[in-house]
Amino acid sequence: MTLETPDNDIEKIAELIRGGDFKTVSRAIRRVEDQDEGSEQLLDALWPGVGKAHRIGVTGPPGVGKSTFTRRLLQKFRGQGRTVGVVAVDPTSHISGGAVFGDRLRMDDLAMDPGVFIRSMGTRGSIGGLAYRATEVADVLDASGKDIIIFETVGVGQIELDITMAADTIIVLTMPGAGDAVQAMKSGLMEVGDIFIVNKSDLSGAEQMKSIYESVLRICGEKSGWHRPALTANSLSGDGIEAALRLVDSHRKFLQESGLLMEKRRHHEKNRIERIVNQRIADEFWGKERMESLDNALDTTEKRISPYAIAEWLFKM
Repeated sequence: MTLETPDNDIEKIAELIRGGDFKTVSRAIRRVEDQDEGSEQLLDALWPGVGKAHRIGVTGPPGVGKSTFTRRLLQKFRGQGRTVGVVAVDPTSHISGGAVFGDRLRMDDLAMDPGVFIRSMGTRGSIGGLAYRATEVADVLDASGKDIIIFETVGVGQIELDITMAADTIIVLTMPGAGDAVQAMKSGLMEVGDIFIVNKSDLSGAEQMKSIYESVLRICGEKSGWHRPALTANSLSGDGIEAALRLVDSHRKFLQESGLLMEKRRHHEKNRIERIVNQRIADEFWGKERMESLDNALDTTEKRISPYAIAEWLFKM
């Protein structure tokens, strides 16, 4: 069964996804990621069942141990009986167009657990840390009944704005020797994070770095009433992971009781609608005729025309 089917078949596929059918979920995610025909109709059919999962973003500079931390967090959630979906975003291969590192391979034993679904995605040119369709992939996992969805960002070392439009709780990972909290503040991570973790706590300087983060967070103040904590952890040994999980649950409880969860998700939804509309406008605008007209305008042998004048002319076509 494919997604290029009439609406009644789309509903059958949606029903299988809502029942947690692994093969159908996997096939649907591929088509949503590739934006195949029928994918938007499927997402529309799934929408009533979307919103139950707690979405967690794990971000931070390259090399801080995001994959190992995500694995440990996943194991803790499964130990509590909660089902988990992971959207692990890796750099895109310029040759294959796929994810270079493939976090799914690093978590291969966990991927055999029926309560876990791991999807590696390439960024495909996105510079904000998340793949373009990561949120839509998470919707499929959400509708399939996953309790927790973890986004692991690519770790671009820049401000990761994409994650703020996808996750309810954002964990910022760093490590001793990766730069101080002031540098993190310059990169925008202090604004993004809800929980700050100094990973690889066995390395020298971990406690000092935690203290620096705590000081900077005091200066920055609370985030919408949430006192943002900093702690140390060691993903290899598992130290600090239990504490991190408790903080994640505390943050979700805070969001729910304060009403901020609904407010945050409304903001996410608004942003997504704007993205969908902007993409459709661009697709409709840049038809064959306008592309040919643009090429002709650029190839003209007459006096050079400014980009502004060409844009104005294209709009009036």
